[in-house]
Amino acid sequence: MSNKTLAILSYITIIGWLIAFVKNNDQNPKDELVTYHLKQGFGFFILAIAVNIATTIVVMIMPFLFFLNYVGLLLLVLWVFAIINAVNMQKKPIPVVGPMFENQFAFIG
Repeated sequence: MSNKTLAILSYITIIGWLIAFVKNNDQNPKDELVTYHLKQGFGFFILAIAVNIATTIVVMIMPFLFFLNYVGLLLLVLWVFAIINAVNMQKKPIPVVGPMFENQFAFIG
């Protein structure tokens, strides 16, 4: 599998992330582009779960805040930007949230 494919795969579900992680660990030396997108993808996955849990709890408690469910659309747009960066083989963070993940997750690198 090419490094570009692994970078893209790091954003496609947690199973895709695991495949990219294992394949990148098999490489010697590890590809910086794939490692970067693995960190971005893992951070985004954690963020998406946390945001979805939080909005679900808030909307269950206060149903008049139903419009908070549209935060998921914002996450979808950010996810598309992340995949576009991987397709273009660029080491650019996900807009708004990506810089938080750049120096995190030492187990990946």
